[in-house]
Amino acid sequence: MLTLVPGGMGGSETYARALTRQLASTREVEATAYLPESASGFSGELPERLVHGLPSGGTTAGRLRMVGALTRRGSEIRRMMAGADVVHFPFTVPAPKPGRAQATVQSLLDVQHLELPGMFSRAELLYRRISYDGFAKRADAVLTISHFAKRRMVELLGIPEDRIHVAHLGVDAARFIPNVEDREDFVLYPARGWPHKNHARLIEAMRIVRKSRPETRLVLTGGALDGLGELPEWVDRRGLVSESELLELYRTAGVMAFPSLYEGFGLPPLEAMASGCPVATSDAGSIPEVVGEAAVLFDPLSVESIAAGIEKAFATARDLSVAGIPHARSFTWRACVDAHLVAYDDAMDRKS
Repeated sequence: MLTLVPGGMGGSETYARALTRQLASTREVEATAYLPESASGFSGELPERLVHGLPSGGTTAGRLRMVGALTRRGSEIRRMMAGADVVHFPFTVPAPKPGRAQATVQSLLDVQHLELPGMFSRAELLYRRISYDGFAKRADAVLTISHFAKRRMVELLGIPEDRIHVAHLGVDAARFIPNVEDREDFVLYPARGWPHKNHARLIEAMRIVRKSRPETRLVLTGGALDGLGELPEWVDRRGLVSESELLELYRTAGVMAFPSLYEGFGLPPLEAMASGCPVATSDAGSIPEVVGEAAVLFDPLSVESIAAGIEKAFATARDLSVAGIPHARSFTWRACVDAHLVAYDDAMDRKS
């Protein structure tokens, strides 16, 4: 995990953190985390080896500098990892390249850059083409987080189906205290201000919702929200919030709206469900696979459809709350790590 930038990698960071804790608790593998010194302690009880002196990788230019530094120091780091049977890259980028005798596993959470290339800079597309796509075609096993993402990797990258393993993300049910009683009159959207998160259409949809519910507010959480520009007075731009504040928002929001244009998985709807929060969400990408029949689906390209979905979620809030809690609990991190163990075995078999 040498490309990790703590606090700046969204859902992939949640995934990697949960994975390390599950690996620390299983007797089936002996795992060690390799991290930049800035991420010391990230892996909980999993043993860590730190690499010092790496540049920050918070931007595309920064990631390129970091990969360059890892490449230059490849021999040194490969010696540190020489005893490993399998080298796994949870953050996708294979830096530095492992030893030739070692089995390789890559986590490729989605291929959004191939589906929506207009949302990426030329530099970012080149970076992903080399680091994501190129290595995925050579890795002994690839892990992804939905059957939708797997299908698109087969179609767009030509990776054989039997080399791709699906590991649905999990929900730590113990973190959430469900509330199926009275909730407050606001819509929550927890998402970074990236273009595919579709904030602009959600705000326009809320203008429609407020015609019949004039007191209803919109609460936005997540990083990079300043780029959304000036917002209506009824939009509360919270930015990055603490875990305890986010959990309280899940417990009290009238509806959680999730209008994303593309997701390899989409964890926030499940986290909202685990809290008893009614969910209205996009029908794009993997999201229908994840939410099943426990949420209201809408077309994220239609402002009117988004508004109608939110209004329906308010109208059927109690039923959605009751259905969402057991649905969310069916996604466990234990099942996620079990799929990883199968992928590690498969990679070793292919290498032998």
